[in-house]
Amino acid sequence: MKVEIQAVHFNADEKLKSFIEAKAEKLNTFFDRIIDCSVTLSLEHNGASIKDKNVVVKVQIPGALLVAKESTKLFEESTDLAFDHIRRQIRKHKSKLRQHV
Repeated sequence: MKVEIQAVHFNADEKLKSFIEAKAEKLNTFFDRIIDCSVTLSLEHNGASIKDKNVVVKVQIPGALLVAKESTKLFEESTDLAFDHIRRQIRKHKSKLRQHV
């Protein structure tokens, strides 16, 4: 699986990138046909201060594009929540596939 990490208007450190890559690789245990994963990191500004940290996770699987968006005070927390949502979407997609077979 190819993992692409994009930080909008800032540079993400290696610790955060490795954290995201580890989370993305864990998705293979739930569904082994994942094509690619794209993670976009951005900062939500409120005037001069940073309000929240946004994470958008897009996972391409055969027949579907799964998207999860989260916004919290920490990138790690947003990433955890977004990948939890993706995991639930993968389980739902797999149950639909089983019903059709």
